[in-house]
Amino acid sequence: MLTVYGFARVNAWAHGRTRDLRVLWALEEMGVSYKLVGLDHTAGALNTEAYRALSPFEQIPAIDDDGLVLSESGAILLHLAKKSGKLIPADTAGQAQVMRWCFSALNTVEFPILNLALLEFTEKQGVDVRAQRELMLKLAHRFLTGLERWLKGREFVATDGFTVADILMSLVLSEIEDQPLFEPYPSVRAYPERNKSRPAWKRTLEAYRARVEAT
Repeated sequence: MLTVYGFARVNAWAHGRTRDLRVLWALEEMGVSYKLVGLDHTAGALNTEAYRALSPFEQIPAIDDDGLVLSESGAILLHLAKKSGKLIPADTAGQAQVMRWCFSALNTVEFPILNLALLEFTEKQGVDVRAQRELMLKLAHRFLTGLERWLKGREFVATDGFTVADILMSLVLSEIEDQPLFEPYPSVRAYPERNKSRPAWKRTLEAYRARVEAT
């Protein structure tokens, strides 16, 4: 039995933005059964030796797939896709493209987006972060410009079908969906909106909110 470690409770500002959603969305798309273990972040449930054995950096998500333990959302998605044969092409070239765009989402696009969110949080503490913000904005625009060119005329980022790369890229981009940063990039802006209209995402988010936000 596949066991997924996700959030049972998390700070309110993180609701709907946590990385366990990446795995839960993928499993909903795949139709794979699993057991969910919810952890209370606010009570320190991630900061135990037992959980560190699953996730060395005390982060969610993690999985135990019949004894195979994995953390890191990208690694988990690729493992589940290859094992199930879903959300990833069967051919080597297609799989390479999915891996390419999974790494692009996590290593390239997410870097300035996540830093901008952290700078916004720091700024609220009264720290002057204008220089750092300008640098991250330049990087974000550089990467979003490249992604805009790539997505123009494409429905999905890696192949002709929906894959785990689309889950990662869509949820990374969702971090800025309510910000002006999106405005010059119509293809980028439409991309996560289109993917998040999928029934599997709606079911995933509904179940998440019932579990996490109700606590």
